[in-house]
Amino acid sequence: MPTKNTLTDFIQPTLTGPSARLVASLSMAIHENKLLPGTKLGEDELGDIFKVSRTVVRTALQELSHAELVELKRNRGAFVSQPTVREAREVFEARALLEPRTARSAAERMTEEAAARLEAHIAAEHAAIEAGEAGKALRLSGHFHIEISRIADQTTIAGFIERLVARSSLIIALYWKRQSALCEKHAHHALVDALRRGDGADAEELMKSHLLDILTALDLREVVQPPIDLKDILRPAP
Repeated sequence: MPTKNTLTDFIQPTLTGPSARLVASLSMAIHENKLLPGTKLGEDELGDIFKVSRTVVRTALQELSHAELVELKRNRGAFVSQPTVREAREVFEARALLEPRTARSAAERMTEEAAARLEAHIAAEHAAIEAGEAGKALRLSGHFHIEISRIADQTTIAGFIERLVARSSLIIALYWKRQSALCEKHAHHALVDALRRGDGADAEELMKSHLLDILTALDLREVVQPPIDLKDILRPAP
């Protein structure tokens, strides 16, 4: 199984206590596409579900807003961010600029320990797909890409990639037209093989092709998501 640090949320925690727990729960639900883009996050409803005050809820929503997972609309409340078609294209254009070169750098710094972490991600991702947990598989796929940026040891670029991957999970939730948008099974294996061989050129080309495959699996037309009941999604299991 992946190590703990590779399964942390995309958001780097800056809060403690009930607000931090609420951020973690909402972040997980968003990244696993249980809370879809455009979903309204009512303060009173969230407070009732998690048994916390409105102050705690507001603090958590502000943190999620800073991470661009939630949009705060004046006089309307908080909503799960809903990237536009234009933003979707821009996000994947940015990823196409950054990640192939990062993959090349990762190949130069690759170790067996790092390869093992990536393979654990792949195993967990495939297990989630086979179990029908598409949202979990999507989150794990995103962390695979983030882990490559960490292996490359380029802190500033890794920070950009983390934010882009976080936006990508929302984009895929809105616009995917086939499950392979999660990531083709062979694509990650091929990347790990190139990284393990220290073949930076091959890793760079594979990442370019992989990101293009994800983009072509999206139906980039404006869509409207139906309303959902937050209690059904977020209420803790008895």
